[in-house]
Amino acid sequence: MARDRTRDRAVAEAFGARVRELRLERGMTQEGLAEAAEVHATFVSNLERGYRVPSLPTVLRVAAGLGVSAGRLVDGIEA
Repeated sequence: MARDRTRDRAVAEAFGARVRELRLERGMTQEGLAEAAEVHATFVSNLERGYRVPSLPTVLRVAAGLGVSAGRLVDGIEA
């Protein structure tokens, strides 16, 4: 069980790092991404730090807010 949590945390952190990387490449603030993705800025902050795991609809909104495919957000991130 603890191993699953460790793996899940690593996946969440990798996803958050990808979101942050793409956001910064686009010169966006967390607030700007939050507005574009129709989520709260605190959610973006927690997402980027790996503290939140988004639902599929939220992944799609974040991807749209970044102007990328959802696949680009998750490509190469292993569960």
